[in-house]
Amino acid sequence: MELVMGVIWTVTAAVVVVWAWRTLDWVWWTPRRLDRDLRRQGLRGNQYRLLHGDLKENARLSKEATSRPLPLHCHEIAPRVAPLIHNAIKDHGKISITWLGPYPRVSLMDPDLVKEVLSNKFGHFVKPRITPIAKFLVQGLVAYEGEKWAKHRRIINPAFHLEKLKLMLPAFSTSSGELIRRWEKMIPDEGSQELNVSPEIQNLTGDVISRTAFGSSYEEGRRIFELLTEQIHLTIPALQTVYIPGYRFLPTPMNNRRSQVYNEMKRILKGMIEKREKAIRMGESSKNDLLGLLLDSNMKEGEEQEKSQNKVMSTEDVIEECKLFYFAGQETTSVLLTWTMILLSMYPNWQAKAREEVLQVFGKSTPDMDGLSRLKIVTMILYEVLRLYPPVTFLTRKTYKAMELGGINYPPGVLLQLPLLFIHHDPEFWGEDAKEFNPERFSEGILKASKVPGAFFPFGGGPRICIGQSFALIEAKIGISMILQHFSFELSPSYIHAPHTPLTLQPQHGAQLMLQKL
Repeated sequence: MELVMGVIWTVTAAVVVVWAWRTLDWVWWTPRRLDRDLRRQGLRGNQYRLLHGDLKENARLSKEATSRPLPLHCHEIAPRVAPLIHNAIKDHGKISITWLGPYPRVSLMDPDLVKEVLSNKFGHFVKPRITPIAKFLVQGLVAYEGEKWAKHRRIINPAFHLEKLKLMLPAFSTSSGELIRRWEKMIPDEGSQELNVSPEIQNLTGDVISRTAFGSSYEEGRRIFELLTEQIHLTIPALQTVYIPGYRFLPTPMNNRRSQVYNEMKRILKGMIEKREKAIRMGESSKNDLLGLLLDSNMKEGEEQEKSQNKVMSTEDVIEECKLFYFAGQETTSVLLTWTMILLSMYPNWQAKAREEVLQVFGKSTPDMDGLSRLKIVTMILYEVLRLYPPVTFLTRKTYKAMELGGINYPPGVLLQLPLLFIHHDPEFWGEDAKEFNPERFSEGILKASKVPGAFFPFGGGPRICIGQSFALIEAKIGISMILQHFSFELSPSYIHAPHTPLTLQPQHGAQLMLQKL
């Protein structure tokens, strides 16, 4: 018995020593080694703080910044939206070090370096592995690497071809039409009505993604939208702290609710997928919604790879891709449309130009694909909104082996932060009016808009460029065109200009506008 107990104590002591060694290496030795490697090559930045890095300082600066709104018409939003990175670039230069917990994070402000990282020709710069907490929110194509990413991208691509998107136009128009009719009931025939358009636009884009993703299963789609919205609010606080392995298993109210929401979404989506797969196998033609197109492409891939079933997406994979449709499709277009309405309220001359163009192309008729391609002014406006207020303000990649980039040798384990927002606002790339709203800069297209090619990348770049960018822009063009056909709008006296990023770039206190019927 004593011998057994001795063995148990020895094994336990060995496990504790190994755990302590690995923990010390994670929180101290590895960060210090990476810090020395980077500074030896001339990089400057914040000093590492044990375990938390810059997380506490970032929380303090963000709390301070979000307590102070910006003046109206002020588009110098980086100090408010990302104060830690703003201070690091100001104090240490455009290539500077900050710390995401124990991980060094180097900001790259050179569009050429950003392009090289995003092109990722040999898979040298990978997306950081998402934490187990983040997996409650979304996985799918955006989180995968290597062969799995290539397989999913190949299967999903057909659903986003322009010819397929044309078939979704009625869904875009139907959802926008319902928004217009709801606003017409709320707004008096004479005078104007204050309306917080932010939640209204969120409902619109949730409505669109429900119809385009699930078609006849629209009501179930709406339930998923509600659950995903709740999951965002449950997950964001956890993502803003250092992840402690195993913490998600503790039976806290937040952990329990995250699991409940995740399981309910999974149950609804699994039922919809299995029902649709059965119908397709019974000979029913696949529908032209995203789910139908995805399942059809997946089945064709399976037929071509009959002897390699591991190359076909499982039901679990399809569930994650459907969640990603919701999260990315709803969020991106929602914030784009919301900021477009805010900026057109600030600049009524551009609102008038956009309305004149829409009425010239469509009159009061429902927008069609041919007309959307002729909306030059509306397109310029959307691009300028994406430049000043990109929905996603940063992209991140990670070195998994030693890599040379711009004359710096980055060891494995370094995070490379690509600050879209800062590059989009840099006078070096955009001229002295970089922080002003000037859609005219896009009059000759994206390539000639900036002084340096590649300084505009609101949807990312390279092979991993957002697969849904055409979907988002078509939806935004239809939405803003139909709103301009029926309403004029201006800022309400109660509007507070306060951009912030709980996850995507949003107006902190809402988007209160005064709407008037035309």
